[in-house]
Amino acid sequence: GRAGTVRRLAVDVSPLRRVNQAIWLLCTGAREAAFRNIKTIAECVADELINAAKGSSNSYAIKKKDELER
Repeated sequence: GRAGTVRRLAVDVSPLRRVNQAIWLLCTGAREAAFRNIKTIAECVADELINAAKGSSNSYAIKKKDELER
């Protein structure tokens, strides 16, 4: 037996779901960055978008995507 290990399988996902998930991750990252911080939410959204566009691991969205795909 597998002793209850969960194996994640790659499945096809609709394009709309991919877009929705990307936007949700960007917003969540910006919200977490702005929480208890001097930076405005606008600055945090801008930073998150720039980091995600670069593919930087500083981006919450990129980190979560890599974590899910692992």
